[in-house]
Amino acid sequence: MKIPAAALVLVLIAGCATGPRIDDSYKSGAQRGRVRALVIHFTHADFERTMRIVTGDDVTYHYVVRDDPPTIYRLVDEGRSAFHAGASSWRGYTQLNDSSIGIGIVNGGPGDTRGGDQPSAWADYSEAQLEAVMDLVKDIVKRHGIGPEWLVGHSDIAPQRKVDPGPKFPWIRLADAGLIRWPDARTIAERLPAHQATLPDVEWFQVMLQRHGFAVPIHGDLDQASRNVLRAFQMKYRPARFDGLPDAETAAILDALVNP
Repeated sequence: MKIPAAALVLVLIAGCATGPRIDDSYKSGAQRGRVRALVIHFTHADFERTMRIVTGDDVTYHYVVRDDPPTIYRLVDEGRSAFHAGASSWRGYTQLNDSSIGIGIVNGGPGDTRGGDQPSAWADYSEAQLEAVMDLVKDIVKRHGIGPEWLVGHSDIAPQRKVDPGPKFPWIRLADAGLIRWPDARTIAERLPAHQATLPDVEWFQVMLQRHGFAVPIHGDLDQASRNVLRAFQMKYRPARFDGLPDAETAAILDALVNP
């Protein structure tokens, strides 16, 4: 029987659409998921401006969490990279766009690019918005098996140029939920007197910050790069004061985290 030309074309197209036959009976243990880290940002803009920016071609997040009303928007599938981290480093890994999920929280942040050293100068997060963020974070962490050391802020992975999610983001709530490590208050109190008696030198701070995960130069000088990293650490673990200067309390907090 002769097959009409039109029908033959359809058969050929259908055959091509199925692709090659692949045998999935063997599996390798030398693999892991694409997602290693979850990065928290604020958008430093209102909702309308945020969405104009993140629906373009330059920068975006996997998720945006609106402030009013609290709404979670998915912009990029978790299986794909989103351009949210930029030049970044954490625990020796760089260019985290390819191995992370980014959450952008609609929040005005500070009044300027770097922000002042006073928490009052920064915009608040609403309770309802934070609850939405917590639900989203818990879901992502559970599904991807993200470890506590890999739930970070943009200022952790890019402290030389970023300050988000800022001092008003309540990291301790994530710690209380078991999502990140937090310094033990008793350990801090026990180690504080020794650091008050003799403040560690700058190189000690640099080494400890690097062991914690930051990309930080180790040369013993309190240069601006080192201050930026120290400020990012303080903003997260001691948001009442984040001037980027070494002090005994910061030393005790850092000591308790790195050497629990």
